[in-house]
Amino acid sequence: MSLIIRQYPCRSDNYGYLVHDPESGDTACVDTPGVQETNDILDVEGWRLTHIFNTHWHDDHAGGNLALKEKWGCKIVGSAIDPERIPGLDVEVGDGDEYTFAGRTVQVFDVSGHTNGHISFYFGSDDALFCGDALFALGCGRLFEGTPSQMWTSLQKLMALPDNTRVYCAHEYTLANAAFALTVEPNNEALQARAREIDALRAQQKPTVPSTIGEEKATNPFLRPMSQDLQMAIDKVDAPLDEVFAETRRRKDNF
Repeated sequence: MSLIIRQYPCRSDNYGYLVHDPESGDTACVDTPGVQETNDILDVEGWRLTHIFNTHWHDDHAGGNLALKEKWGCKIVGSAIDPERIPGLDVEVGDGDEYTFAGRTVQVFDVSGHTNGHISFYFGSDDALFCGDALFALGCGRLFEGTPSQMWTSLQKLMALPDNTRVYCAHEYTLANAAFALTVEPNNEALQARAREIDALRAQQKPTVPSTIGEEKATNPFLRPMSQDLQMAIDKVDAPLDEVFAETRRRKDNF
């Protein structure tokens, strides 16, 4: 039986996620951007929170840890690199580790760059990636603590996942990301079509998340430093890919 994934808005533009296994009753919250919103869904569904999977330490991702742990007695899983900044951390995991949730294998990837110690969780049996602020629909996280080379290495790990992997990122940034993407790869027809779809979804106040790894590889400029058109647009023709990525990120920061 497949996992049930509930996606819900929190704060101004965050998404929270509950991952529920109908057979065991185990339920995980991926990050904790909204305590009340999370508890409301748990109450409506009649679910019991057993785990929190933290991608990184920022308050809109780990700020609700202690309140939810106090109420539910749940186990908190987070980065072994960053234990002092993950409130209530019980289980430390790192790159290449596998964690068992409801009898399923959850693969852990270190995707540092946005922060040092940022991790992503991949539920391969359900084609689901929870990537926090490492990868966004048509974007990637701002580099607050890591380097461009480090972030490009991190993103390549996610690019290697199957194209049908659903990308559950943590923010609804896609409209602005699309506007930027079109400035650096304006001739990308797949991107043009996706931008039109995004405009239509947001006009109806519908989410643009999740996307898929395949969609991101075809349209996300931060996964496309090998694109000749992108390299030409940012004056980095035949430059090393991490340098192309770095210049793309710099331009987005100033967009």
